[in-house]
Amino acid sequence: MQNLPICLLWTGFSATIIHGNMVFLDFEKPLESLFEQLDKIKQVGEQGDLDVASMIEELQNKINAKRKEIYDNLTPWQKVQLSRHPERPYTLFYIKQMCSDFVELHGDRCFGDDKAIVGGLADLDGQTVMVIGQQKGTNTKMRQFRNFGMANPEGYRKALRLMKLAERFGFPVITLIDTPGAFPGIEAEERGQAEAIARNLIEMAQLEVPIVCVIIGEGASGGAIGIGLGDRVYMLENTWYSVISPESCSSILWRSWDFKEQAAEALKLTADDMLSFGLIDEIIREPLGGAHSAPEEMAEILKKQILKALAELRKLKPEKLIQARIDKYSSMGVYETLPTAVGTAEETAANA
Repeated sequence: MQNLPICLLWTGFSATIIHGNMVFLDFEKPLESLFEQLDKIKQVGEQGDLDVASMIEELQNKINAKRKEIYDNLTPWQKVQLSRHPERPYTLFYIKQMCSDFVELHGDRCFGDDKAIVGGLADLDGQTVMVIGQQKGTNTKMRQFRNFGMANPEGYRKALRLMKLAERFGFPVITLIDTPGAFPGIEAEERGQAEAIARNLIEMAQLEVPIVCVIIGEGASGGAIGIGLGDRVYMLENTWYSVISPESCSSILWRSWDFKEQAAEALKLTADDMLSFGLIDEIIREPLGGAHSAPEEMAEILKKQILKALAELRKLKPEKLIQARIDKYSSMGVYETLPTAVGTAEETAANA
C-alpha cells in the first residue's frame, strides 16, 4: 500500500480510509490528521538542520492519547470492523512469528485440499504442536485463492485429519479462528458441510491431547466452532464470536443492512460479552491501536498465552482432560424445567 492516495477501500462491509501506507477505519478519522502532521514534521527534520525531536515526541504522545480515547470506548460494531481490518495479522503470520520449522500438511484424503484452512506441524518454543487455522489472504488475489477464509467440508475434514494425527503422536492442537463463516455454496452442502462440522465437534470433544483455541479475528457461526471446541478458548480483545454476522442479522430482522450497528449491539458478540457468558476462558489484550498496529508484539503476547495454557493442560491425563472438556461445554447455557401438567386433558376440562 506504499504511496497510495487517500481513497476509499471496502473490506468486508467496512469503509476504510487509506493515507500513505496506513489504513484508517471511519471511527479512526481523528488519527489521520495527527499522522499527517507527524509525516510533515519528519520531512522537515530530514530536509534541514532543524531539531524536531521534541515536536515528534509531543505528537506521538497526542497520537497515543487519542488512540486510547478511541479504543477505550469502542462499540460492538466498531470491534467487528477492527476484526476485519485489512492489515490485521492472519493465521500464517502468527505461525511464522510464534513457531519454527512449520511443515504444512495438505488434503483431507477424501476430496481435495481446501486453501481456506491451513495446518501442519510446528516447533513452538521447543515442543511439537499441530497448528490449524483459517487463512483469509493478504490481498485480493490471495483472498480469492483462500476463499476469504470460508472453508468447504474438505477444509474441516483436513483439520480433523490433522487433529487425529496429532493425537496419535501426543502433540497438542492449537487452532486460530478467523472466518466470516463456513462456505454456504451449494457445492459445500452437496459434499456435507453440516456433517463435517458436526463430526469435528464430536471428535474434538474426545480428543486425547490438549486443544487451545484462539479467535484472532472473526468468529462466525459453525465456521468458527468447527475448529473451536477446546480445553482453553481465548479471544483477542477486538474480535467477535456469534452465530451470525451483524449484517446478516440485520437483513433477516429488518430486511436491510442499515441496522447492522443495532444488530451488533443486540447479538452481544464481543469478547467481553463472551467472557461474561462463560463461553470463553480469557480475553487476550491487544496492543494500543489493535493487533494490526503492532503485529509482532501481538504475536509475542499470543505465544505466551498459548504456552501458559499448554503448561497447565499437559499436567492432566487424557481421561481427565476429556472429562473436563465435556463438563466445560455441558455447563454452558441456562435453562429452566417447567412443571408438568397434572392429570389428563379430560380431567382438566372437568375441573374448569
